[in-house]
Amino acid sequence: MCICINCHYVDRCSTYHAVEHQHQQPHLTESPDFEAAEPTINVNIRNQGEEIEMEWDVVGCLSFAEEQGRWARLRPGELIPT
Repeated sequence: MCICINCHYVDRCSTYHAVEHQHQQPHLTESPDFEAAEPTINVNIRNQGEEIEMEWDVVGCLSFAEEQGRWARLRPGELIPT
């Protein structure tokens, strides 16, 4: 799971913005103004029949500042990305 959902900077972060783009999800912000320090991203690639599915997850980041439930508070009522 992406650590970003519990990060204080999730709605300002250019790295999370790129992950949203890769997942074709709506952005928390159109203009991120925060650059994460040394994010580590795992990309899992799966074949689904004729389709190739890619899952992007930030699994480490020197800028990570834990704020449990941050993403959920920004998107109340929506399913938390996994």
